[in-house]
Amino acid sequence: MLELAVGVPMDPGEIVSTNEVLTTFPWLSLSILFPIVGSFLVPFIPDEGEGKQIRWYALGIALTTFLITVGAYLYGYDPHQEGLQLSERIDWLPDLGLIWAVGADGLSMPLILLTSFITALAVLAAWPVSFKPRLFFFLILAMDGGQIAVFAVQDMLLFFLAWELELLPVYLLLAIWGGKKRQYAATKFIIYTAGSSLFILLAALGMGFFGGETPNFEYINLAQKNFGSGFQLLCYAGLLIAFGVKLPIVPLHTWLPDAHGEATAPVHMLLAGILLKMGGYALLRFNAQLLPDAHAQFAPLLIILGVVNIIYAALTSFAQRNLKRKIAYSSISHMGFVLIGIGSFSTIGTSGAMLQMISHGLIGASLFFLVGATYDRTHTLQLDEMGGVGQKMRVMFALWTVCSLASLALPGMSGFVSELMVFAGLVTDEAFTLPFRVVIAGLAAIGVILTPIYLLSMLREIFFGKENRELVSHTNLVDAEPREIYIISSLLVPIIGIGLYPRLMTDSYIASIEALVKRDLTAVEKLQKPSAPIIRNTSFPMALITAPGIPH
Repeated sequence: MLELAVGVPMDPGEIVSTNEVLTTFPWLSLSILFPIVGSFLVPFIPDEGEGKQIRWYALGIALTTFLITVGAYLYGYDPHQEGLQLSERIDWLPDLGLIWAVGADGLSMPLILLTSFITALAVLAAWPVSFKPRLFFFLILAMDGGQIAVFAVQDMLLFFLAWELELLPVYLLLAIWGGKKRQYAATKFIIYTAGSSLFILLAALGMGFFGGETPNFEYINLAQKNFGSGFQLLCYAGLLIAFGVKLPIVPLHTWLPDAHGEATAPVHMLLAGILLKMGGYALLRFNAQLLPDAHAQFAPLLIILGVVNIIYAALTSFAQRNLKRKIAYSSISHMGFVLIGIGSFSTIGTSGAMLQMISHGLIGASLFFLVGATYDRTHTLQLDEMGGVGQKMRVMFALWTVCSLASLALPGMSGFVSELMVFAGLVTDEAFTLPFRVVIAGLAAIGVILTPIYLLSMLREIFFGKENRELVSHTNLVDAEPREIYIISSLLVPIIGIGLYPRLMTDSYIASIEALVKRDLTAVEKLQKPSAPIIRNTSFPMALITAPGIPH
């Protein structure tokens, strides 16, 4: 018999029963529905008109959602298992093949935790919001549930619905609380993302109805179907466009700088910290996992697009004089490493892509929050109008410096580990020829060199140099507040923790990544067989895949 600390006997069967309850508890459904239901209660919260009570309510809902996702990880998720866990399945509209199916594996669980964590901090960042606070916090909480649903659902049609429903809150948050060009930015966002989503719907319907049987859109069912090579290539191309807009991939990226240029600080955090990761996750889940034969042929293209992202966006960021747009293009550049990692056929490279998404979610959220905090003090985003404010905002300068060092991949920070894993995965990937690996690694290194140049020069222009007397005399340059220090500190803890001990995060998804890479390598071997259909005389990039030396 076991005894409690007070000496009361405890039946071991009670412990087993409790563990079973915690394991079978509907954690994921609750994490999706709790913030959505909570958002619909916002209009009934008594408030004096400035949002003081509503923001406390929203913070409570967001923190509770975060604790629910933590509970799901601790009590229902085993990181050593590669398959689906925390599964919940209910026939919703069986005649249409629509099923409420949620679950988590290594591809989704870390991003579910990231979503709830960033959203809770975004609510805290929105503390000063006093214009239409009910609607603002309603949209933030609704986004929380919708974004968790994107990562948790295990049905492609349900994924499409979650993907679409998540767009409306972002559009309204940009259109109502944005800057001077907010209507243009919001409209451009909805046209790009909603228009490209049509490819997701078409691919889902094609894959679900494939074979002429009763439609079934569950991932586990789709993974078992023997899609033809041509069908896979067609679906892959459409999905690449849809997810490439959200990632974003150059040249489908132009909505992002405009959106970031007009957004407020909490919306910045959600865009950079969560929204972009939806595109990377979807490429892993659908393109790489469900369409392996097509992925074996498209992988070189993904790597090339990743290099284009890194170099083009880094050079463009270097030339930007608007602070928000500079950080926005920096985000696009960093997401290029995600594309390279997804395109590689090595466990370490694909694992690096996953870690880069998590790392950039934390670092991007911190930088954009600091952009908003700096704008609140200087009332300008033009670097030419800043300068010499470091003496008056010393703590703010320290926070900017640490977050910028994390973004430029300083050793000891999460960005360094993730980018190093992507590079190591690429150069050791024997599925590609040596010249291809050398050229790609050399080109990607250009971005690594440019990043510290434009970030450190940005810090110099903001905080050093000649003091702008007009700026100092007409603005109240107060230093960082305790709330702001707390938000940045909360983001820096996992950034530094992952940088010093990467297994803190990689162990949570490595089993799923290994299974994914093994599936894709099988498709590569199939592609290389003489009897398999393959485009042999193309000069680039398909001919870069070599026949021998595939690692097992």
